[in-house]
Amino acid sequence: MNPSHPHTLDATALRELLDSGRAPRVLDVRTPAEFESAHIPGSYNVPLDLLREHRDELRRHLDEDVVLVCRSGVRAAQAGQALDRAGLPNLKVLTGGILAWQATNAPVNQGRTRWDLERQVRLVAGSIVLLSVLASVVLPGARWVAAFVGAGLTFAAISNTCAMGMLLSRLPYNRGARCDLDTVVGHLRDRNPAASRP
Repeated sequence: MNPSHPHTLDATALRELLDSGRAPRVLDVRTPAEFESAHIPGSYNVPLDLLREHRDELRRHLDEDVVLVCRSGVRAAQAGQALDRAGLPNLKVLTGGILAWQATNAPVNQGRTRWDLERQVRLVAGSIVLLSVLASVVLPGARWVAAFVGAGLTFAAISNTCAMGMLLSRLPYNRGARCDLDTVVGHLRDRNPAASRP
């Protein structure tokens, strides 16, 4: 996989593959909480941070075609780069992520609704900027906090990474059900995606 041009698959093509009996292994790399809110039936939850840290071990349990899914495709592309470095062939990213899947009225397993990671980042970043600007009325140096957050968001856009998102993904709210390496590998080995659902 070329990091700048990952192989992609649109929601309609994925749905056709799943319906045809030639189903690829669908890995959802969002947080367990996001996965719990809504996911493609039969998909496995393998959070991006876990996938990056243990890509070589996960690679041993992924010999067939794999489609990576996230909210919009950004985290899935990052996961694709990590798995590509681990030597996994037949790797694709769902274009537009779960949002595109839902837009086609494809089947979705739904659970308790939670805010997705992108919305949480907007809330936290916006709150920090607002509070630091308000605090700068009394403490002029507080404006630099807003500048720091702005610089971080600019870097996140340029690098297509998000340090704040990575930090927020580790909060208990986003961890949901137990989703560690042993659990994920067990589900992949058993080919039982139903068991991987929180």
